[in-house]
Amino acid sequence: MYKLDTPLDRKEAAAIERRRNREQQRQGRIFNAKVRQIGIDVQGLEQQVDEKKQHEQREREREEAFAQDAVRYDKIATLMETRQQADKRALNMYENEFRSLHQQPEARREWDLYDPEALKKDKPARVHDDDPRCTISSLQKFDGEDLNAKARRRLQEEQLREWSLQQQREKDAAKWGQKEADRLYDLKRRELDQRACELAQAEEACRRAINMATADYNNALAREAEERARLRRQQEQDDNATEVSNAIFSDMLTENPAVAQSAFGSHRVVPDRWKGMTPEQQEEVRRIQALQAEEQRRKREAEKREKDEWDRQRALQARTGVLIEREVERVNRDLQRKQAEENLRLAREQKAHKEFLEKELYTNPPTAAYFMQFNTSSR
Repeated sequence: MYKLDTPLDRKEAAAIERRRNREQQRQGRIFNAKVRQIGIDVQGLEQQVDEKKQHEQREREREEAFAQDAVRYDKIATLMETRQQADKRALNMYENEFRSLHQQPEARREWDLYDPEALKKDKPARVHDDDPRCTISSLQKFDGEDLNAKARRRLQEEQLREWSLQQQREKDAAKWGQKEADRLYDLKRRELDQRACELAQAEEACRRAINMATADYNNALAREAEERARLRRQQEQDDNATEVSNAIFSDMLTENPAVAQSAFGSHRVVPDRWKGMTPEQQEEVRRIQALQAEEQRRKREAEKREKDEWDRQRALQARTGVLIEREVERVNRDLQRKQAEENLRLAREQKAHKEFLEKELYTNPPTAAYFMQFNTSSR
């Protein structure tokens, strides 16, 4: 018989146990999504992210298209509703105009039944006391009625006339009283005006006295100022005469050329005593000025030529920039057109690939046994 209970080698058992532990640790690292560091399909995830972004972009475009359609439909509905309301108002206006012209209430056949003015148009049941229609059965004439209405009315008119005359007399008396009150008010107002004029005259006299005193004081101050000014002018005239005398007899007005000679050399002069340059020196100065003017003219011409050259360069650069911008715009338009064509081609390829996956490749749906074979090992 075979001996089946022979113990395994300890080294082999330890190796098996070690491999089993490593497998469990590896499964723990791979199957735990929180701590997993390996086993990720980066390319697949990036493709999923791109597909999700494209799907979101298509959804946004689809929603924007729906929103634009909704706005357009709202505008169309608003226009149709406005037009419908305008047509309704016009129809109501035409209907009211037709009714006012051709369907007057007075033209109806049964108008006399509900005419609001029927009682006003009808003849009263009793015109006067001797009306022959006022029989016993008419209930329009009874015993004890006021048959002297005319005389009573005449007395009432006389009484009303007397009351009117009395009111007129009372009104005249009130007017006379108001006129007397106005006369007394005018007298009082004149008295107050007279008193105000007297106060104004007194105030004016006081103001004139104050002005006279102020004028006297100002005149005294003016005379004092004039005296001080006269003394100052006299002193200034004396000083000026002394200065003129000194200047007349000085070396400056006598034009003594020796006074301009400097003590530091014959080639130097004293500025405040110098009497001017000699004709030779003046001619030399004019010659140097002419040379400087010619130099300035040449410099301005050179600057003008340089400025014209810079202007020409700027114009040329501006023209070149415009041409470059046009070329860049043309290249951008070509790139956009090519990108749009490429996007259309990719969309057609993606659509064809999707149809291939849905109609040809994914025709056999997986069962539960297909999914059970995954995640059984870390390898």
